[in-house]
Amino acid sequence: MAIQNLQDTVLLHNGVRMPGFGLGVFRVKDGDEVINSVRTALANGYRMIDTAAIYGNEQGVGQALRESGVPRNQVFVTSKVWNADQGYDSTLRAYDESLKRLDMEYLDLFLIHWPVKGKYVETWKALVQLYDDKRVRAIGVSNFHIHHLNDIMDATSVVPVIDQVELHPLLSQIELRAFCKEQAIQMEAWSPLMKGNLDIPVLLDIAKHHKKTPAQVVLRWHIQHEIVVIPKSIHEQRIIENSLVFDFALTQEEMAQINALNQNQRFGSDPDNFNF
Repeated sequence: MAIQNLQDTVLLHNGVRMPGFGLGVFRVKDGDEVINSVRTALANGYRMIDTAAIYGNEQGVGQALRESGVPRNQVFVTSKVWNADQGYDSTLRAYDESLKRLDMEYLDLFLIHWPVKGKYVETWKALVQLYDDKRVRAIGVSNFHIHHLNDIMDATSVVPVIDQVELHPLLSQIELRAFCKEQAIQMEAWSPLMKGNLDIPVLLDIAKHHKKTPAQVVLRWHIQHEIVVIPKSIHEQRIIENSLVFDFALTQEEMAQINALNQNQRFGSDPDNFNF
């Protein structure tokens, strides 16, 4: 069932509950910029923050959380192991380094950032070890195609709880979503707002009808497809606006119109052709 409010959760297959809506901090500068973004989000009801080692802002994320007054156990924090740190031992070290920068004792979710050829299976084994040692609440992947998912599941029999991928109306990932549903892997969308490429007549018409913005319509589309979203913003007004998507619903017809926009168009890299 689609989430009903900003703090509503989805149930991951390992029994952990994860908010269905959060703040992403990709390309948000460490220091004041990320601290202000995270504090603004938390003050306005967000309870999930998605960062990564390569973003270079884990320190600011941790500081913002400590200064927010929201208890650590009420905020779901995700980070990711970067490509240069992949491999078994180096991934274990990378996890420790992320915790140190965040100044936290654990992460709620740790992801493999990209499927680095020849390394991602060993990296996954390291994440399984962290999970078995109860050092992280949940483990998953980012930017994995079906064949990457099969590789790590065949090697370990451990199914990731999440696949976080580029996903939006122009790249709706239909086959991957169907596969993940079969495997009980939760889909999570990065770049849900198509890097701002929202000037599409169908979206503008639907937005006008609901007295909403095209961005809010697109986020609502994700929610009704039960896809976790982490829109990024550094502006207070936009952080609040992005979250105001629980007071309207798209009709089946509107959902179908948005579904029909798919062109398998990426604004980011293709995981099979990523320049590692």
